[in-house]
Amino acid sequence: MKWLLSNIDREFQDGEVEQAVAEIVQKSAELNSSEWYKLALSCIDLTTLNSTDNAAQGEKFAKNVSGFEEKFPGLPNVAAICVYPTLVESVKKNLRAPNVKLASVAAGFPSSQTYLEIKAQEIQMAVAKGANEIDIVLNLGDFLGEDYSTAIQEITVLKKACGLAHLKVILETGALKSPAKIWKASLLAMQAGADFIKTSTGKLEPAATPEAAWVMCSAIKNYYEKTGKKVGFKAAGGIAETTDVLKYIAIVKAVLGDEWLNNKLFRVGASRLANNLLASIKGEKVNYF
Repeated sequence: MKWLLSNIDREFQDGEVEQAVAEIVQKSAELNSSEWYKLALSCIDLTTLNSTDNAAQGEKFAKNVSGFEEKFPGLPNVAAICVYPTLVESVKKNLRAPNVKLASVAAGFPSSQTYLEIKAQEIQMAVAKGANEIDIVLNLGDFLGEDYSTAIQEITVLKKACGLAHLKVILETGALKSPAKIWKASLLAMQAGADFIKTSTGKLEPAATPEAAWVMCSAIKNYYEKTGKKVGFKAAGGIAETTDVLKYIAIVKAVLGDEWLNNKLFRVGASRLANNLLASIKGEKVNYF
């Protein structure tokens, strides 16, 4: 922690991020092929996070994913199903795809504004019900108030509450606004034990942006070079079209390299995207998910 708290600042020149992203995105058209659509599909966290969600919605999601390989032989299934904690049990009971993970948002999602003890208990309950991945939100109040020690300590506590489940920390980059703050939050989360860092809850605008992704991936690269630990990157929030996801794949490829282009280190939180990718692959409209 001492290393991080003394090495978390980076200055960005005006236009630096935008120029880097523009050059990468310009080349993303080269990824416009079935090979890359299939990779994107295999990295999706198929997500439903609506106030109207119920156990029946969880059951439907799980059954669709479980029947995917029979319906679309030869295509890769999604990486995970991501739901509210109250749907975890329903998804668990109906999920028959052994390689698909079960993720739950938790710890006061999406605002993170509740007691730390409650956050930890919610995580433990979600894991006990069957979640093997947990998505939490960085405490923005502490971070933006520059109480970095408290912010990093909270993530450490919640990582412990996860047990063997993987922890994804949502930075809510739309609230952080500047590249310098996104960089700092990325390093804080990784030092505290995040297995993934994630752009957005999807509940705040702007959600995911290529610019935030580039900064986060650059921070992941910096952290890996200093520690040897590979941390995953998850883009989430407003990513629905095939052309959108190709931009994020291009950024990961350019900044982190091909070894990050798998669902152990790269995820996309989405709902509509899965059908759009299937449509691009099949060459016809698909409404499976």
